[in-house]
Amino acid sequence: MATTAKEEMARFWEKNTKSSRPLSPHVTIYKWSLPMAMSITHRGTGVALSLGVSLFSLAALLLPEQFPHYLAVVKSLSLGPALIYSAKFALAFPLSYHTWNGIRHLV
Repeated sequence: MATTAKEEMARFWEKNTKSSRPLSPHVTIYKWSLPMAMSITHRGTGVALSLGVSLFSLAALLLPEQFPHYLAVVKSLSLGPALIYSAKFALAFPLSYHTWNGIRHLV
């Protein structure tokens, strides 16, 4: 007669506890290296770029006004130079990092 999934799991954990084998390695045991950090950052910037393009295109489709209107609204907010440069960096970094890291990978 077949066993249920719950019984299978109970049998698995009982066998694993008796043999006192370690669990599979976890992320915390790995020593961070530069290639690992670059790979994670490359994936993160890829996701950020995908979301950014998707949200920008969705906004372009759904918002009632044209782009120059919204640009004027942002200019009228009189944001400080620190915030402006931070926003520019937040937009430029993912694109430049992802592009140059992709080129580095291809080379």
